[in-house]
Amino acid sequence: MKDTTDRPLHPRTRAVHAGTRRSQYGEVSEAMFLTQGFVYETAEAAEARFVEAARDEFIYARYGNPTVAMFEDRIAAIEGTETAFATASGMAAVNGALVSMLRAGDHVVAGRALFGSCLYILDEILPRYGVEVMLVDGTDLAAWEGAIRAGTKAVFFESVSNPALEIVDIEAVAKLAHAVGATVIVDNVFATPTFSRAVEQGADVVVYSTTKHVDGQGRCLGGVICGTEAFVRKVAEPYLKHTGGAMSPFNAWVMLKGLEHMDLRVRAQADAALHLAEALEGHPKLARVLHPFLASHPQGALARRQMDGGGTVLSLDLAGGKAAAFRFLNALRIVTISNNLGDAKSIATHPATTTHQRLPDAQKAQLGITPGLVRLSVGLEDANDLLADLRGALDAA
Repeated sequence: MKDTTDRPLHPRTRAVHAGTRRSQYGEVSEAMFLTQGFVYETAEAAEARFVEAARDEFIYARYGNPTVAMFEDRIAAIEGTETAFATASGMAAVNGALVSMLRAGDHVVAGRALFGSCLYILDEILPRYGVEVMLVDGTDLAAWEGAIRAGTKAVFFESVSNPALEIVDIEAVAKLAHAVGATVIVDNVFATPTFSRAVEQGADVVVYSTTKHVDGQGRCLGGVICGTEAFVRKVAEPYLKHTGGAMSPFNAWVMLKGLEHMDLRVRAQADAALHLAEALEGHPKLARVLHPFLASHPQGALARRQMDGGGTVLSLDLAGGKAAAFRFLNALRIVTISNNLGDAKSIATHPATTTHQRLPDAQKAQLGITPGLVRLSVGLEDANDLLADLRGALDAA
């Protein structure tokens, strides 16, 4: 599949066709190559492939696989990057993108509002190996400007933070970073590949947990690093293929099938999420309703300028604290309690006691993770059924 010179293909079309490699049998659905290794016609052919393998030549599944390569090419075509490397999980993607490029003595600046496992990498792992990490308020451009300096190697942030849904100005931070030659790495899970324009706004590397919206149906773990050929193939890939962070062929096949209808799913979920946020804002049991496209959101104007949709997640801050939040969660009948997001099923999470429980209370407060905060990932159920479920649970709270 190639773009025509006069009319580039829409991302929804790319999500169905990009990267397809058909075998000699001409199958319609992508083939699943469940093999750990590959054979060679001659010893000379094996030698040549180990010296330099072409994109469609494979050595070992940890290095590359036809099904995985299809997924990588397809998501890169959607994201607008030169290439991608698929990983075993979203955290493998975050870890691979950061650790592969950093050395002792390097300096990293990161937004402080991050998923708990991302904070663990920045707070615990990188400093062990001599990497200096500074955490800043991601919404404060003056803080970024004060922290980024000559010699800063990378900046890292979630474009929409988990779970307080703060928005980082990608274009402004990227300008500051690029002025000193730093690489801009963006965790774009909440923005989704459907609504993201991170690359055109200055991101050099975009990482996703494909466990979320790409699969979107709670089946498989996966992640991906999207970027330039120079970064992905020369920096990230050698680290990942030698340390075992590659995606399995089966999971890649699941992700390929998820991409085919991701755009339809995510748009429906985002419409429902905004509908719920608008309907629940001002409820007497709620101290706050957080959604990037609400007029009350502190970075609402930035969110609308930066994303083509508000995403599938909203957060509800119950006025009664943890006790009220737990009563609310336990009264839900349609929405399930779990710690995932981006699923076809609506999921409620209490970050203070689950995904961010290891953080000290003072740090939780700084990040807006109050005892009453509930993160709600909106699925594909009828929006009015969800609204009735949420209102009933709020009555119980």
